[in-house]
Amino acid sequence: MEGAFSPCPLTKFQVLDFSLRMSIYSEGSICSSNSYLEILLPLSPHSTQLSSQGAGHDEIDFEFLGNSSGQPYTVHTNVYSQGKGNKEQQFRLWFDPTSSFHTYSIVWNSQRIIFLVDNIPIRVFNNHEALGVAFPKNQAMRVYASLWNADDWATQGGRVKTDWSMAPFTASYRNFNTNACVWSAATSTSSCGGSKTESVNNDQTWQTQQLNANGRNRLRWVQQKYMIYNYCADANRFSQGFSPECKRSRF
Repeated sequence: MEGAFSPCPLTKFQVLDFSLRMSIYSEGSICSSNSYLEILLPLSPHSTQLSSQGAGHDEIDFEFLGNSSGQPYTVHTNVYSQGKGNKEQQFRLWFDPTSSFHTYSIVWNSQRIIFLVDNIPIRVFNNHEALGVAFPKNQAMRVYASLWNADDWATQGGRVKTDWSMAPFTASYRNFNTNACVWSAATSTSSCGGSKTESVNNDQTWQTQQLNANGRNRLRWVQQKYMIYNYCADANRFSQGFSPECKRSRF
């Protein structure tokens, strides 16, 4: 959603089941009352983001893009830092995401962002600040879950428009929860300890989580068989050259 979030009801994402509805008259959204500096976020499909606010916002996107009835859904991922994105990777999953609930997760810590489906990694975005690549780690972000119309770009590049005769549309979430470092703007401290520029405690594995050998093999499998778009391979779009992280390991 690129930081342009409409007002939404605030909630504490502990373990939560809920549904969002969208019609031609309104869209559905919910967002966290807390802001987070690092997070383990098991979530459900449709549109879920972490985002700060403002022109130089940070954002992590995990979204399902709609399509014609019966056509595959596209999983869209993107990372913004300091207001700049263009880090898209897209996938077609190995199952029908509308037939049953699955677990979609984001692990965000100071070293990397990991996107997972049923605990299988589909993407890793590493911290390459040493190469001059901005990484979202200094702005606390809220969690947003939403169901919204983006048929100007999301549905086959905008070629397929929303069929409003099928409305209302419903997105259902089950066991939506967070394990996170809650940021306090009043005291400039994290619940994990220290200020936002200091390292976090190591008592929770997700705070330093990385892929093991099995995870790396699974990531290779997903990206070889199910990735349909990678910004690091789009020479037409980035004719002046790819971003520095594209030359580094995907893990």
